[in-house]
Amino acid sequence: MKYTNPLLICILLAFTFSIYAQDSLDMQDSQNVGDTLDTKPEMTTWQMIKHDGVSVYGGVKHVYTGPLRWKGKDWLTFGGVIAGNAILLAVDEPANDVFRKQGDGVPDLIKEAGFRFGKPLLNYGLTTSVYTLGLITKNEKIRRTGVLLIASATAGGLLQTLGKTAVGRARPLEGEGNLSFRFWSNEAGYHSFPSGHAILAFTTAHAFAKQFDNLFVKGGIYALGLITPVSRLWDGAHWLTDVTLGIVMSVFIVDSVDNYLKKDKRYAFGSKKHKIRWNLRVGVRQIGVVGRF
Repeated sequence: MKYTNPLLICILLAFTFSIYAQDSLDMQDSQNVGDTLDTKPEMTTWQMIKHDGVSVYGGVKHVYTGPLRWKGKDWLTFGGVIAGNAILLAVDEPANDVFRKQGDGVPDLIKEAGFRFGKPLLNYGLTTSVYTLGLITKNEKIRRTGVLLIASATAGGLLQTLGKTAVGRARPLEGEGNLSFRFWSNEAGYHSFPSGHAILAFTTAHAFAKQFDNLFVKGGIYALGLITPVSRLWDGAHWLTDVTLGIVMSVFIVDSVDNYLKKDKRYAFGSKKHKIRWNLRVGVRQIGVVGRF
């Protein structure tokens, strides 16, 4: 029986709806800003691919070189994250027991969906689908979202792969405690820190959520993004500190790539005024949600 991930379906439907749920006022808004957006000639498909490829590379590079640009406040934030995660080490094992017990009552469908959403193959399938949609429709906003997703997932994926191998932390299922390490280990049982599933899933959720202003929409996307990290705790595949650091890394990575795209003004839809605005419309025997961008 072929398995379909419900998280993938929900996110694709929500994103597609946000693009095409427009009324006649949206068309007028597009015409009003057309004079400023059409000053540059329209790119061919190949030119768009080259432009976006450079943007992905630049975004990943911006993430890795970020610490070179940090100032006092940035280093304080970094220190706070490290200190906070160090404090959480004290509750790693009790938290593991609690989540494992909770996991026994969670439907397998939810746990399986969370696991699959954090897998590279499915995650990149989603991110490349978004980018391909933007490329085919020549919609710069969707292309930019696809670039943000791909660059963030690439930067996070490389970091977590290196981190897992270098740190060599034992997973809870190994039964060796949360302070057992085999540095530069190739064994899967010692690839606990940080959580790769948490990084990929929450990176995708954060990148999508940044496209919306509505707090309820943002909250729903973040809730979906948290299913994967929590599912890893339910299964005893990771410690709490593996997951929390993975989430923090995701936020940093996506924000870094997003700032690069805005700073270099690589896309016309990088400003806040072009974000999707959601409105609830109620009429006689009808109710609906309209997304405007």
